[in-house]
Amino acid sequence: MTAVPDWLRPPVDGFTADDLDRLPDLPPHTELLDGSLIFVSPQKYFHSLAMSLLETSLRASAPDDARVTREMTVTLGERDRPEPDIVVIRATAARAGRKQTGFQAADVLLAVEVVSPDSRIRDREVKPRKYARAGIPHFWRVEEDENEYPVVYVYELDPAAEGYSLTGIFHDRLETTVPYPVDIDLTAIDRL
Repeated sequence: MTAVPDWLRPPVDGFTADDLDRLPDLPPHTELLDGSLIFVSPQKYFHSLAMSLLETSLRASAPDDARVTREMTVTLGERDRPEPDIVVIRATAARAGRKQTGFQAADVLLAVEVVSPDSRIRDREVKPRKYARAGIPHFWRVEEDENEYPVVYVYELDPAAEGYSLTGIFHDRLETTVPYPVDIDLTAIDRL
């Protein structure tokens, strides 16, 4: 039987956001939710294509005071440090330069999650609730339809409700003005 590494045994109170930078040999894309480490399964090709399409389109439309990046953790609190598939951050958030391993929730304008079979509950329920409580103003959830095209559910933070409100469901083309104007041809996934 293979021995479990000591670092894999959680502390009594769970892991903290800072632990992600200190634990040796963590698998890529490890997340922290409620003090527990979440290891990500291999993703489908759709996941990669949808991320590329949205990342490229968001970056092409981004104003000078925003940056688009993928697969970087966001510290929501002491015991929560998820890794959205894509984030749009304030340009000033990249304070530590290229050695930076994550961002603070206050610097995130948009978090995007592409739903996978192993992350369905986290991406539909857990993460949006945590992103909203942390004050991230915009959230997009991307699902794969029966024809293998992306469907994007766009949400905006409702401060009075302390949660997200659905502002649109987009199938072929995503057009919105927040967090900045974007127009994305979702069928372009065929050309990637």
